[in-house]
Amino acid sequence: MIRKQSEMQNETCENMRGGTGTVTIQHFFTSDAFTANARLCAKLTVPPGAGIGVHKHGAEDEVYIVTQGTGMLNDGETETRVGVGDAILTGNGESHAIANDGEEPLEIIAMIMCYAS
Repeated sequence: MIRKQSEMQNETCENMRGGTGTVTIQHFFTSDAFTANARLCAKLTVPPGAGIGVHKHGAEDEVYIVTQGTGMLNDGETETRVGVGDAILTGNGESHAIANDGEEPLEIIAMIMCYAS
């Protein structure tokens, strides 16, 4: 299946997961397109000064791949600067948050896969 950019659904989230500012989500595919247990496959754009608040992933894993910009990732225990090419995996009840403290938009490819039931 090929999804052209012009066909992708876009949405904006104010204060996503308790974070600051507005995050734009460009859905490459929605969950109904998958036969596997996937909940999200999207590009997240976090403008300077905005962020996604702390949230947990219980029965699912989330992968972030940074494609533009830099930010501070909180993995529930430490804060680490992340940038282009970095990959982050969160799941198994762990929590995370990310904030764009840079001067350019932070773009992240995000995928959430749910555990098989």
